[in-house]
Amino acid sequence: MSTPFSPEEIAAEGIKPEEYQEIVQRLGRHPNKAELGMFGVMWSEHCCYKNSRPLLKQFPTTSDRVLIGPGENAGVVDLGDGLHLAFKIESHNHPSAIEPFQGAATGVGGILRDIFTMGARPIAILNSLRFGSLDDARTRRIFAGVIEGISHYGNCIGVPTVGGEIYFDPAYTGNPLVNVMALGLMETPEIVMSGAAGIGNPVLYVGSTTGRDGMGGASFASAELTDQSMDDRPAVQVGDPFLEKCLVEACLEAFKTGAVVAAQDMGAAGITCSTSEMAAKGGIGIELDLDKIPAREKGMVPYEYLLSESQERMLFVAEKGREGELIEIFHRWGLQAVVAGSAIAEPIVRILYQGEIAAEIPATALADNTPIYHRELLSEAPEYAAKAWAWTSAALPPCTPEGIEINAQHRSWSEILLQLLETPSIASKQWVYRQYDHQVQNNTVILPGGADAAVIRVRPQEAIQNSQFNPQNSQYLTGVAATTDCNARHVYLNPYEGAKAAVVEAARNLSCVGAEPLAITDNLNFGSPEKPVGYWQLAEACRGIAEACRELGTPVTGGNVSLYNETLDAEGSPQAIYPTPTIGMVGLVPDVTKVCGLAWQEEGDLIYLLESPPLPVSPSPTLGGSEYLAAIHAIVAGQPPKVDFAAERKVQAACREGIRKGWVRSAHDCSEGGLAVAIAECCIGGELGAEVTLPTNEGRWDEALFGEGGARIVVAVKPEDKEVWEGYAREQLGADFQPIGRVVAKDEGLKVLGAGQKLLLKVKICEAGDRWRKAIERRLAGAM
Repeated sequence: MSTPFSPEEIAAEGIKPEEYQEIVQRLGRHPNKAELGMFGVMWSEHCCYKNSRPLLKQFPTTSDRVLIGPGENAGVVDLGDGLHLAFKIESHNHPSAIEPFQGAATGVGGILRDIFTMGARPIAILNSLRFGSLDDARTRRIFAGVIEGISHYGNCIGVPTVGGEIYFDPAYTGNPLVNVMALGLMETPEIVMSGAAGIGNPVLYVGSTTGRDGMGGASFASAELTDQSMDDRPAVQVGDPFLEKCLVEACLEAFKTGAVVAAQDMGAAGITCSTSEMAAKGGIGIELDLDKIPAREKGMVPYEYLLSESQERMLFVAEKGREGELIEIFHRWGLQAVVAGSAIAEPIVRILYQGEIAAEIPATALADNTPIYHRELLSEAPEYAAKAWAWTSAALPPCTPEGIEINAQHRSWSEILLQLLETPSIASKQWVYRQYDHQVQNNTVILPGGADAAVIRVRPQEAIQNSQFNPQNSQYLTGVAATTDCNARHVYLNPYEGAKAAVVEAARNLSCVGAEPLAITDNLNFGSPEKPVGYWQLAEACRGIAEACRELGTPVTGGNVSLYNETLDAEGSPQAIYPTPTIGMVGLVPDVTKVCGLAWQEEGDLIYLLESPPLPVSPSPTLGGSEYLAAIHAIVAGQPPKVDFAAERKVQAACREGIRKGWVRSAHDCSEGGLAVAIAECCIGGELGAEVTLPTNEGRWDEALFGEGGARIVVAVKPEDKEVWEGYAREQLGADFQPIGRVVAKDEGLKVLGAGQKLLLKVKICEAGDRWRKAIERRLAGAM
């Protein structure tokens, strides 16, 4: 029996020759065109995780708080008092590189559907974004388009964008990362699951119509970007946030009837994914008639229906006899709703078209019994890492209290601090978040940029509808904190240590607002796993995440894997992004009136540094992989800081308790730029100055000022709370805390002193604030 497809046609679907032979073996025949396309999208890395699934098995996934872990549309955790939070992070990287506005916008729409498919009302959006250098014209276009797309969809649908992170590095030139995280509060009595059940139950198609947009998007997301990728614009979906707003309300109303047995978003791979996954999870089959699918374009064939990723569409399994009740709800909201099929006993996906069978495949062959690759891990670190690890700070020019010589030019520490503050990755992101509606729904407790993590009040929809809610005087005090974190440069230099650090930094950021870390969702953005270095980075990062989550008691509830993030360099060779395992973490805030931000509150407050003692094998802080080393010396090298879990737990617990007791008035994690940048940001945020003495008299001054890493949090305390705070901190932390200074008037500026009260740097708050706040806007304006 001859193969009906050429090798080029098979490869165009993202299927390897050996995978095609496996398809033939499973079907007992050659697939037709529609079936080949279905296998192509479902066997892509984006859908089946064929390279990453063995690594993901090591993640801890359970705890007393976790109600739903990996495998459903979103994870769900218990906040107590009957409040359940759904949350998830996903990527839309390649679509955003090709069509920034729609790529980012539909990324928001897709993650929101994952949330309300569970029966939860979306309450917040965060994002984690990576771009190339803003000196590059194409990067500026992608950056502006992505921000516009995120703000457009979130603002229109009425879900606040409350936080996130943005980094700029040449490693992401041409291949931006657009990771979007969403949170939702459960509204339905029961969590809505996706496994089909009930032989004979009708299958409903609801939402928008189906068109040719988004064709093969899952396969597109699982391949490297090339010069020909612009031809894949049809693989980028087009979203309608106003229609999705109606879909949210209609779905939640439908779920509350109890007539919906199962629900699945039509995201990646559209009808193919939703039918096969619902059938496989339920252990039954689904028969679907494409002639009943509402189409927005004429002449569509089965291949196009099945691979379309048109947005704002859902698939339901309904209780037999109650389908009319559900259809009426969707029609009332101006949406499509039709009975398009039924649940069948045979565990297959059967697709009908014009009275004939267009495709018939075992559901498990598409959804869970997919190819798995167990790749060999490098026995030692690759050459680039070993070379980087050989670097030490001794290779830098000597430094004095007055500064350092760089390229035969003397630079003072004050000049260097100001330069770091206007480095795009450190600088204020107000140009971005001013475009977001971050206060819609009236639940945002801390505005973007005001703290290390976002804080959102959670209150049941019934309370909003049935009571006169006053945010200043409410019985609903429970809140949730959320953050996204990853220092990809650290992960690049040492994937194991860098990934551990991403988890602990996320927890530290939650602790800085007084929240108890609960669980994570992760977005693993990497290059090709088929290359030894790429797989080593992925495997080592997964090992680090697993260990950190076990140590901190923050299990993984789900996430997304985005591999093959590579672009061609000038010589035509594929270059991977920095390995970027983004961590989205949520935490519980027992009382939203007892949280704090990063800004100094009042002149005279006392400043303390909570920190762990240096590890013998890895002094902390360190310049390895630091923003100072990259931005000031143009060097990416060294070992990133190692994580001390015991110290992290102690420091974070002390910070949380200090905030909840009212002693700690502000708290800020020391991350990119080190202690000097952290203190400067506190000054800028509070429009106040500070006089600080460095906690060390030894080593390099640049290491003390700008070194990164370790469990380090800067806090400010009222003078009248000094005795009780120091008594508590001494008992909990021993030597792991120390007073380092005080808050002073704005016109006194920021002064940092070293040994013998030697002045190291002094900057004006107005100058530091101006350079920090306007850095991104000036770069964009200067290039336009």
